[in-house]
Amino acid sequence: MAMRQPGPWTRRIAVATLVAALLVVLAGPLMSAGILGWQAGLGTFVFAALLAGIGGLVCLVAVSRKRGSVAVVLAAAAGIAALAVPAAIIIDGRQFPPINDITTDTANPPAFEAITADMRGPGTAPLAYDPTFAPQQAKGYPALAGIVLPEAPAAAFDKALAAARDEGWEIIASDAASGRIEATATVPWWGFKDDVVVRLTPEASGTRVDVRSKSRVGKGDVGVNAQRINDYLDKLKA
Repeated sequence: MAMRQPGPWTRRIAVATLVAALLVVLAGPLMSAGILGWQAGLGTFVFAALLAGIGGLVCLVAVSRKRGSVAVVLAAAAGIAALAVPAAIIIDGRQFPPINDITTDTANPPAFEAITADMRGPGTAPLAYDPTFAPQQAKGYPALAGIVLPEAPAAAFDKALAAARDEGWEIIASDAASGRIEATATVPWWGFKDDVVVRLTPEASGTRVDVRSKSRVGKGDVGVNAQRINDYLDKLKA
C-alpha cells in the first residue's frame, strides 16, 4: 500500500522535530563557542531532546499508519535518535560516582597554585579538595593510582610536560624545580573546562607522578576526569 500524504499537523510536527533534533546537535558547539552558558546549553540540549523524542514518536506513528513523507520519515528517525543521546548519557553516567574532582592521591591531593578562582571565573566550584569525595572515588575508581617512572626527576618532568602537551592541554604553569605542571583541558564538543595539576616527587626508584583533574562546573563528571588521568598516565607509561 502506497504512503499517503500526511496532514498539516503532522507536517508541522515533523518540521518542529527536525529543528529540535538540530538544536540537540548544536547545543554543545554553542556552549563551546561561548554563545550559550553551560546551564543554558545543557537545558537546551535536554529540552530539545525531549521535544524531538516526542515529535519523533508522533511521526513514527504517522509512518506506521502509512501517512507520511520523506520529511516525516526523517523526523521520526532524527527525533528518536536525538532522545537516545541524552538517555544514553544518563544511563552510562549512573555507573560513575557523582563527584567532579578526581586525584591519584586522595590523602594529599596536589593543590592548585597557578590556577586561581579568579581565573576559573564566577560560579565555578571551589579549588579546595572535598575530603568526602575520597570514599566515593575509592568505590567508583578503585584502581586509580599514581605511578612511579624510572627516570630521575628532571627527565621525568620533561616527559610529563610533553605528555600534557600531547593531550592537548593548555599549559598554565610548569615548574621543573618544584615538579609541578598546571593545565586546563577542554572537553570535546561541549567545551567544558577542567583544570589539571600534575605533581612529581622524587622516589628512590625514580619519580612518582600524581595527578588531579577537577571540573569547573557541575556536580558529577560522568567519568571524564578519571578517564583523563588514566589516559595521561598510560601515555607516560608507554
